[in-house]
Amino acid sequence: MTSRTGPAPRIDLHTHSTASDGTLSPPELVRAASRAGLDVLAITDHDTTAGWEPAVRALPPGLRLIRGAELSCRWSGVQPAVPLHLLAYLFDPDHPELVDELTRVRAAREERGERIVALLRADGIDVHWPDILAGAGGGTVGRPHIAQALIRAGLVGSTGEAFGPDWLGERYRLPKEDIDVFHAVRLVRAAGGVPVFAHPRATRRGRVVPDELIAELAAAGLAGLEADHEDHSPAEQAHVRALAAELGLLVTGSSDFHGTHKTVQLGAFTTGVEAYERIVDAGVTEVASG
Repeated sequence: MTSRTGPAPRIDLHTHSTASDGTLSPPELVRAASRAGLDVLAITDHDTTAGWEPAVRALPPGLRLIRGAELSCRWSGVQPAVPLHLLAYLFDPDHPELVDELTRVRAAREERGERIVALLRADGIDVHWPDILAGAGGGTVGRPHIAQALIRAGLVGSTGEAFGPDWLGERYRLPKEDIDVFHAVRLVRAAGGVPVFAHPRATRRGRVVPDELIAELAAAGLAGLEADHEDHSPAEQAHVRALAAELGLLVTGSSDFHGTHKTVQLGAFTTGVEAYERIVDAGVTEVASG
């Protein structure tokens, strides 16, 4: 690929907009990516493709857009099941089975959110579900939207505090009906997309799956692993890279940018050109160019 920034294009393959739980609209996100000096950006909102069209319409000159999504998944090999995230790139957004699953997961997210708010209100915490829905602006509802309500109420000082054990991290955390990860990999492949395991070794987020499961996912069609990520320690990054090399998987690096919901900035972690080109070659949807 050619680059306006020289021989080392800057490629960020994991970002979120207001179509899910980011704080920048899709047009604002692509403009921010251009200002940050990125050459390639992936929009990967949770369980939705709603941000694709507005992002493409607003693409600044010189920026390429990878259309994707971050799928909410689970592995039920242990109990309770382990939640995990699968990045899906360049898939057909009209693939019927995938559309049905994403619709179901978004509905489950909303139901869980409403139940969490009911638990908070039962403990005398003054948050309101209609306000949280309004704050989501039609995007996929998630716990960050509830965190913002807690911040507005003066109960916590930051999203990080809201996700602590006294709040949404443990006390008011409820499971949701995610997609079985093997089913998700097969669905993404059937839709012509490229599945990459997001932050697979991030122990600071909680439980992680064993390497043996990742090997099974690779045999089922998993294409890559996200190694460079703010929630991976250097040792965890190295572990993921070694595992990817052993399994013949591509390696990505990404900011997982959420706007002001997180401190990480666009382009904080990036993907190499070779991995990017493998994703482009394998996907069914074309890269959009500004």
